[in-house]
Amino acid sequence: MSITIELDKMTTADKIRAMESLWDDLCRHADRIPSPSWHKDILSQREKSVAKGKEKFNDWNKEKERIRKSLT
Repeated sequence: MSITIELDKMTTADKIRAMESLWDDLCRHADRIPSPSWHKDILSQREKSVAKGKEKFNDWNKEKERIRKSLT
């Protein structure tokens, strides 16, 4: 299937809606999307860093709030 979209004629809001639609569709079929091998490598490295105490997790809700505040 070929879809042609003249991006320069779309508003920013239209572009965001299109991206959200694409992302939602990809998420519905995530089991069909192979993960690249380098993802496993990165996740393994991060897991080791957390185990060694070099990295930590931040609460996602707190981070979203921090990001929102930084944008105002």
